[in-house]
Amino acid sequence: MIRSPLQNRTLLILLSVLLVLSQAGIATAGVNLWTSSGPEGGIVIALAVDPQTPSTLFAGTEEGGIFKSTDGGGSWYAANTGLTLAALWDVYALAIDPISPGNVYAGTQGGFFRSTNGGGSWQAADTGLTEVWTNVIALNSLTPATLYAGTVGGMYKSTNSGRDWQAINTGLTNTNIEALAVDPHTPTTLYAGTWGGGVFKSTNSGDSWSPCITGLTNKNLEVLVINPAAPATLYAGTTGGVFKSTDGCTNWTPANTGLTTLWVAALTINPQSPGTLYAATNGGGVFKTTNSGDNWSQTSIGLTSLTTHALAIDPQTPSSLYAGLWGDGVFKSTNSAGIWSPANTHLAATYMQALAPDPQTPTTIFAGGPDEVGIFISIDSGDSWTLSSTGMTAADVRDLAVDPLTSSTVYAATEDGVFKSTNGGANWSPANTGLTTIVAAVLAINPQVPATLYVGTSGGGVFKSIDGAGTWTPINTGLTATSVWGLVVDPLTPSNIYAIGTGGVFKSINGGTSWSLANTGLASTYPGDLVINPVTPFTLYVTESGFVYKSTNSAGNWNLASTGLPGDWWASELAIDPHTPDVLYAGSSQGGVYRSMDGGGSWNPYNTGLSNPKVCALAISSAAPSVLYAGTRGGGVFAIYSLEPGIRTYLPLIQR
Repeated sequence: MIRSPLQNRTLLILLSVLLVLSQAGIATAGVNLWTSSGPEGGIVIALAVDPQTPSTLFAGTEEGGIFKSTDGGGSWYAANTGLTLAALWDVYALAIDPISPGNVYAGTQGGFFRSTNGGGSWQAADTGLTEVWTNVIALNSLTPATLYAGTVGGMYKSTNSGRDWQAINTGLTNTNIEALAVDPHTPTTLYAGTWGGGVFKSTNSGDSWSPCITGLTNKNLEVLVINPAAPATLYAGTTGGVFKSTDGCTNWTPANTGLTTLWVAALTINPQSPGTLYAATNGGGVFKTTNSGDNWSQTSIGLTSLTTHALAIDPQTPSSLYAGLWGDGVFKSTNSAGIWSPANTHLAATYMQALAPDPQTPTTIFAGGPDEVGIFISIDSGDSWTLSSTGMTAADVRDLAVDPLTSSTVYAATEDGVFKSTNGGANWSPANTGLTTIVAAVLAINPQVPATLYVGTSGGGVFKSIDGAGTWTPINTGLTATSVWGLVVDPLTPSNIYAIGTGGVFKSINGGTSWSLANTGLASTYPGDLVINPVTPFTLYVTESGFVYKSTNSAGNWNLASTGLPGDWWASELAIDPHTPDVLYAGSSQGGVYRSMDGGGSWNPYNTGLSNPKVCALAISSAAPSVLYAGTRGGGVFAIYSLEPGIRTYLPLIQR
C-alpha cells in the first residue's frame, strides 16, 4: 500500500509514542495491580449496623453487591466473595446476629446468603426456598438462629440460621412480602407487610396469619418498625405515608402531619428514646419526629439526593445515623439528622458503561453511565473523580470520545443526542444540528482529521460531521442497520470505516458515502463490540452471539477466535493493547474479563480480585497503553496498571 506523506507522518508519530510508552511500561513493570474505586456512590438500598460494634456496618446496593465499613462509614470495601452474579444485581436486605455478629445475612434478587465471618465470604442458604428473591429479613432477638425471610413469593422460616427453610404462608392472601417486624419481648408475635395487601399478624411464630388492616388506607407496605419499649405500638411506612397502631395492629391511623413526601421507603426508631423516629422518603429526603409521629419535620440538610431508600441508627449512640441514597451512596449524620455529610470513601457502586482515556494525558479519564449517573472525570488515574455534567440534559451517557489532538475537546453520545465540551468536560453544550434521530449510541473520530467524526444512533443509522459536531449529515447508503452501536475508523486509512448494528457488520471505504455488508463467517447478525488493530488495521475483532471473531482481511471474512472462552459467558466488550496489538481483552457482564496474548488464538480468565465482575466497558489509553480500564455495572471503574505478563490483582484505585 502506498501511503500519503500525512499517513507516513502519522505512522512515525504513532511508532515514536509507542516506543516511549514501551519504555515507560518497562519502568513500571512489577506494579501488576488491578485497581477499582470510583466514581464513589451508587444506589444504596439496605443498611445494617453491628449492634455490638456500631463502627461496623454493611451497605447493600443495587448492582454493586455488599460493602462493609469498620470505621463508622469513614471508608468502605467491597464484601462480595461468594455472592453470585444474580445476587450482585440487588441486595435488598441485611441483618446481623445481635449475639454473634459474625453471622450476617443478606437478602438479594438471587437468593438468601449467609456469612459466618463478618462478610468475609458468603454462602448461598436457599435450601427450601422455592422463591429466592428475598426482600426483607427479620431475626428473633432472643434466639437469633430463628430467622424469617420475606420474598416476592411468600414467607419462610429457618430455625438453624438459614441452613434450611420452611414456607409459612397459611392465611396470607398476599405473598409479596416487603416488610417484617418481630416483637422483641414476645418473638412468637410477628408482622408481615405486603405490597398491595397491607399488614398481616401472626401470634404463633408464623404458623398462621391474619390480616390487620383496619384504618390502613394504603396497603403498599415498604417498612414496619416496633417501639421496643411498648411493642404494641407499630409504625408502617407505605407509598401513602406513615400509619401508626397502638394496639398491636388491630387499628391504624395516619401519622403524616408535616410529611410533605408520602412515599416512605424506610423507618428507624431511636432505641433509647422511642418517641423519636426517622423516615426516608422517595423524593423528600429524611424526616424526623420527636413525638411518636404526631408531626414530622424535614431533616435533609447536606443530602445531595432527596430520594432515600435506607436508614440505620447506631444503637449505642443514636445521634449517629446513616442514610442510603439513590445514586449518591451513603450519608452520615452525627447530630440526630441535623446535618448530613457523604460517607462514601471507597464505596463505588456506580454503573459505568462508557470510558474514554485522554489520548494525550495518561492520568485523565472520562467515565459515563446510564440513568442518573452522568459524566465523571478523573485527572489522577482514578484516585479521585469529579461529577462534570454541567450543561447536560441527558441522564444516559452511552459513549465518550476525546479529540486525539486537542484533548480539551470531548464528545458524549447520550439519549438526548451528542454533547460537546471544549474545556475538558467542565461544561457541555448540545451538538445535534442535523441529527434527525436524537438517541446517540456511539462515537468515532477520524484520528488524522479530528473535526471529522461519526455518530451511530438508535433508529437513524450513522451521521457524519466535518466541522467538529457543528452539523451532521446522514450517511446511510447501503446501510440497512437502523440502530448502530459500534463504529471504528481505520487509523492509517481513515476513509475505511466499520459499523456494527442491526444486521451485523458494515464497511465503508469512502468515508461513509456508501456501505456494504461484511458478515461472511459470522454465525448471526447481532454483533456486540468491534475493535481494530492500530498497527495492522486490516485485522479486526468483533463479538457476536457471545463469541469473539477475527478478520485478517479488513472484514472480508470472519473466523471464530474464542478458544478458552466459556460458552455461556457471552463476550460483549473488547479492548486491544495499542502497544502490543496481539494482546486483547474481552469483557462480559456475565463474569469479568478474559485476556488473549496471541491475537485471539486462546483466552484465559483475568479476574483476580475483581469484586464486581459485571464488565460493560473496556478501554486502553493510547497515551498509557500499560493501563487497562474496565467499567462495571455496579462496581464503578477498575484499572490495572501493568499489562506485562504475570498475575494481576484487582484492588481499589485509591489504594494504589
